[in-house]
Amino acid sequence: MAGDNHPVRERRDPAEILSTIPDSPGVYLYRDEAGKVIYVGKAKSLRKRVGSYFNRPDPEPKTAALLERFRTIETILTDSEVEAFSLENSLIKKHRPRFNILLRDDKTYPYVKVTTGEVWPRAFITRRIKDDGHSYFGPIIPGGRARHVMQMLTRYFRIRTCRIEIDGKLPRPCLYYDIHACPGPCVDGLTTRTEYAAAVEEAILFLKGKSRELVPRLEDQMNLMAQREDFELAAHYRDLIRAVQAQGAENKTESASGEDLDAFGVHEEAGDVALAVLVMRNGRIVDRRQLFWEGLAPGGRFDSSEFLTQIVPQFYSRTDFIPREIHLPAPLVLDAEEEHSTLEAWLSDRAGRRVFVRVPERGEKRRRVELAEQNARAAHTVRFRRAGEEKDSVGRLQKALSLPSRPDRIEGFDISHLQGHQTYASLVVFVGGKPARAEYRLFSISSGKNDDFASLAEAVTRRYSRQAEEGNPMPDLVLIDGGRGQLGAAAGALARLELQLPLASIAKKQEEVFVPGRFRPLRLSRRDLALQLLQRIRDESHRFAISAHRRRRGREAFETRLEEIPGLGPVRIRSLLRRFGDPDSVARAPLEELEEVLGRTLAGKIQPLLQSLAVEPISTPGNHEPHAAKGETGEIV
Repeated sequence: MAGDNHPVRERRDPAEILSTIPDSPGVYLYRDEAGKVIYVGKAKSLRKRVGSYFNRPDPEPKTAALLERFRTIETILTDSEVEAFSLENSLIKKHRPRFNILLRDDKTYPYVKVTTGEVWPRAFITRRIKDDGHSYFGPIIPGGRARHVMQMLTRYFRIRTCRIEIDGKLPRPCLYYDIHACPGPCVDGLTTRTEYAAAVEEAILFLKGKSRELVPRLEDQMNLMAQREDFELAAHYRDLIRAVQAQGAENKTESASGEDLDAFGVHEEAGDVALAVLVMRNGRIVDRRQLFWEGLAPGGRFDSSEFLTQIVPQFYSRTDFIPREIHLPAPLVLDAEEEHSTLEAWLSDRAGRRVFVRVPERGEKRRRVELAEQNARAAHTVRFRRAGEEKDSVGRLQKALSLPSRPDRIEGFDISHLQGHQTYASLVVFVGGKPARAEYRLFSISSGKNDDFASLAEAVTRRYSRQAEEGNPMPDLVLIDGGRGQLGAAAGALARLELQLPLASIAKKQEEVFVPGRFRPLRLSRRDLALQLLQRIRDESHRFAISAHRRRRGREAFETRLEEIPGLGPVRIRSLLRRFGDPDSVARAPLEELEEVLGRTLAGKIQPLLQSLAVEPISTPGNHEPHAAKGETGEIV
């Protein structure tokens, strides 16, 4: 167990600091003047490890900066190196120290969760495993297969996916029942607990890959239905048997050679680092993870051993999907034997079986690591060359439009309406050639006229009058989606505000670029980085405007359905939307929060009806609506 006492050593003479640090395993934390944790490390001997920081004659820039900034050192004693290993990962995840190399990617593999702890179990995809009494199946790799598995569960086994409380009192079933993807336990008389439990049991056999046990049961059901002359249901079981057999054959093929490992590859160049992890299961590469760090080694002193020592534990702290072998391109830092054995012990404890960490030097295993390094090198080229191209595109745009300065901040406008109604102006912001989604805005146009020019002028006026009043930064370029007419409307609005901002517009048909004072449009090459940057901004502003319309239409449709619920009028509907923000949040709101808005009696009556509105149709490939990207505020101003 970790020690309860956390002694702190104030910054003073290194010898005095080390004299108070025990020669025991544990974790040490460097804190700055404000008490914030800026580095976390572990050690078999805290005194030796902390002392190594002060005994380096020529510390690397990162270590020198740490020693300059820290003010106190805190230590936590543990019973073993393995416990220190686990505690270090927890503290890094909690404090996110600036001098640790952090794994910022939060991707984990999907699992199928079946809520077997409920009377009427449901199935859905999750990426978090909890000790909650339910059943988890996976991980599913590659992640794209999770959608196929869920389609199997709904199409063939008809396991429910909704969150509503099943009491049989709903007047009618939802869409899933109509498309034969659920037996309708929410409506009394459509199915029984025995029938539903049998379907869940068969689904679990399928998820466990026990086709030998499952197929005979399905064949018995098929024959029984055929004897009853229920040929439609017999055909359903026939199709299910074929699907299960096909899935079993696929799994059998994948398990032919039996290798189970992850191979790591690292590539660093100009301080930017790319990590590639080849995931091999049952002898086949089933996935590839790519992670990136920008400006990680600005001084040019990159140590792959130190990098792997910090990243590998974080990589596996987020999943229990741990292979039997982990192959690294370089040994871990300091005492490699100590680090490897501790890492192996920690991984083995998490996996519940022996896990080996190796640095292969020859043979097929070394070639796999080299393949991972090739993937890291290729990923580095694509990722950081693209970042360089974005920077070049900004400079190229300055030259193409003869701008007085680099357009590092570009704001793009587009107008969208629905048959002349519900007019919005979208504003997107690009900084350094990249979208700054937190600064996106939507303007609800109040004129009510089907006039793009007037709507555009109103949006430009409102945006930059407010920016001027509040002293906010002005753009280096304002980009309008449209031709000469739209450009003139925006220019007029800026003139009335007495603002001189660089302005341009881009027309979709011929991809012509218009600028004030120039009679003929610019026709840039399709390969020109300047044109490609303008197109990205134009397309993003259009996408953002369209997504606003679809969210608005969805909200109105939801309000219409809410009005059909007895006891809900316009005032209460507006109160619900103000409290929860969007229709989906209203439909999935906990009972206690609904009670705060509607009162206990009404909330209890309508919660099942609200939850039934949250049920969505099964999505199919190629049927995806545009949606707000992560980080967008979508604020309507």
